[in-house]
Amino acid sequence: MTLDKKLWGGRFTGATDPSFAKFNSSFAFDRRLFAADLRASIAHCNALRGAGVLSAEEAEEIVAGLQSILDEATSRADYFDEPAEDVHSFVEARLVEMIGEAGRKLHTGRSRNDQVATDLRLWLRDAIDQLSLRVKETQQAILDLAERETETVLPGYTHLQRAQPILFAHWCLAYFEMLARDRQRLVETRKRVNVLPLGSAAIAGTSFPIDREAVARELEFEGVSRNSIDAVSDRDFCVEFAGACSLIMVHLSRLAEEIILYATTEFGFFELSDAVATGSSLMPQKKNPDSMELVRGKAGRVFGDLTALLTTMKGLPLAYNKDMQEDKEAVFDAYDTTAGSLEVTTIVLQNVSLNQGRMHSAATKGMLNATELADYLVRKGVSFREAHETVGKAVMKAMAKRVELSELSLEDLQSFSNQIENDVFECLMLEQTLGTKSQVGGTAPERVAEALALARKSI
Repeated sequence: MTLDKKLWGGRFTGATDPSFAKFNSSFAFDRRLFAADLRASIAHCNALRGAGVLSAEEAEEIVAGLQSILDEATSRADYFDEPAEDVHSFVEARLVEMIGEAGRKLHTGRSRNDQVATDLRLWLRDAIDQLSLRVKETQQAILDLAERETETVLPGYTHLQRAQPILFAHWCLAYFEMLARDRQRLVETRKRVNVLPLGSAAIAGTSFPIDREAVARELEFEGVSRNSIDAVSDRDFCVEFAGACSLIMVHLSRLAEEIILYATTEFGFFELSDAVATGSSLMPQKKNPDSMELVRGKAGRVFGDLTALLTTMKGLPLAYNKDMQEDKEAVFDAYDTTAGSLEVTTIVLQNVSLNQGRMHSAATKGMLNATELADYLVRKGVSFREAHETVGKAVMKAMAKRVELSELSLEDLQSFSNQIENDVFECLMLEQTLGTKSQVGGTAPERVAEALALARKSI
């Protein structure tokens, strides 16, 4: 059997057009499933032996041949240079070339339809584990940064307008929580990936007494598919994975956007080290946050992978259709892009320095303690709506005088409410503004310290 001999040639007498053969081939990208295909083939061989389809000698010869193929591929850089329609035909051709007729029996009771679904699930299961580890590493970098800057303050923003002061570590923990949910989504996706389709054959199932549960145990699947048509014809597990990657990229892109903004001269909160920034070919003074801009840009690429999978699957009749060959490149790209973006984000977090003075100044300018003044009045018995209106007038007064609320005189403040007393200035201090947000999830120092400890324990 030559390496370019087809697995389906018996019914055909004419030659395949070379352009169509190239268009039809998936070997350029699905060779990535090579190790998974060998592993699944060994398990299928053992099942055929258990079903009495293969003798003990034939099974041992096949398993030894498959192991030799893996060893040779590991040691030879040019191993995949031979032409093939796909990774499955490549492996079978190599096996027959190596051990002869026994190799032709391996495909008994299976189709490329359930074979590729199994290979892809095996590959994706490992990819999810690797991606989850990458997310965890980014979370660790976030915590490392937060723990170095536990006393640093930052103006919190809504609508990109200064809102209330927060601890920088509290800001860090917001992204930690997003990534924690991302890891949970990967775990949940993995459970649905980890179902064995092998034994479904092309569409109707296999007529050979293969113990599918035994195959599932050997390949460490949690269960077997319950419908042979569904097993070979759906790729919702691919869509779900791309969706999980897309949400990771949403969160990384938002983080990237803030780092980019805060590293501008206008904000001046962050500076990226030379390790993760680039310069301009024209303007010598520039230091560009290309690392984060690329992460932000690559989010759109992963969204495209998700859209491509959804669009490919949306109108397909049951069961398998060749359209589904397009699933792999989207899945592989979603993984590669997300994993790379996580790695670079982790490196950036390890190479960012903070201008604490600039951040503190921004957190104490712009009347970010206005809400605290309203809360002060509420604690004095004023309704919140009345307090809100009163503080709004005080803000207008401070703006007219070009001062902060805390810089207004007691007489100025009392002109807006007779509930205001000398203790108002204590409530307007930054420490008080932070410290009163002491409920679970708030930015009070003790709450943030607890949250940091819990976050560290969780990973």
